[in-house]
This record gives sequence, structure tokens and C-alpha cells, in this order.
Amino acid sequence: MSELHFQYCQKIIVLSKDLTQVLLCKRKGENDFDEVFSFIGGKMEVTDETILAGLTREKNEEVGEDFKINIYPTYSTNISFRKKDGNTMILPHYLAIYQNGEINLNEEYSEYRWVPISEIDSFEPKIPTILSVLTKILDLEKITKETDFIII
Repeated sequence: MSELHFQYCQKIIVLSKDLTQVLLCKRKGENDFDEVFSFIGGKMEVTDETILAGLTREKNEEVGEDFKINIYPTYSTNISFRKKDGNTMILPHYLAIYQNGEINLNEEYSEYRWVPISEIDSFEPKIPTILSVLTKILDLEKITKETDFIII
């Protein structure tokens, strides 16, 4: 009997305040997508008491506590990914809108860019699913209310 192994890896899609750009960060030292731009976020840990706590911790670790976003924690768009090591990742992607503060990248990333959404299709190098996930998140943004967001 084979064992099933998976990781729950939350991703945060951060849009600019005017909704015209998306934050992408270039992975550094990562087995599957080294030197490729992706959304921020990471694996849920057993110490995370809630999904929102995990999202907050990952945001703080990866781009800093001073970088504030309004996140929509109620719904996500989900994909799965089989890693080179054989493990499967469940990747829920959450909508967020930048509020204020500077980005302070941790050691997992080498750089960041605010990429115009109108140029995302041709922007490289990026994880292949970025365009399809971003399209779904932009559709979600159209039906959200400001009161549904939580600042982290």
C-alpha cells in the first residue's frame, strides 16, 4: 500500500491598489522553480492555528511585517502540483490588495517586481500557472466587498 504525501501551501496574490499590477518574487535555491517568479506564500505549519494565521506568518516571513495587505480569506482558487521529490502540493491562492509598507525579502527570494497585469502573459520567467490563477483571482476581485477583507 502506498502512502499519500501532500503539503498545503498557501499562496497570496498581491495586487496593487489600483489593481493594474501584481507582485511576483523570484525564488532562490528552490528545487522545482529556482530563479523563477512566483506569488508569495508557503506551507502551512502545525503551529498555525488557522489558515489566516498561516497566511500572516508566511507574508511576514517572506516580505516583512511592515508590508501590509488587505487579504480576502474566505475563498481561494486551488491547484495541485507534483514536486520533483514526488510529494503533492495543494496550492490555494488567496486574493490580496497592497495597502502600504516596504517589501523586505527574506532569503527565499532574490528579487521582486510589480508586473503590469497587461504584460503578465509575456513576462518570464514565471511559474506556468500564474496567468490562469491570476485570471480567476481577478474575477473574484470583481465580486468582493471591502468589508470582506482583513488587513495583515
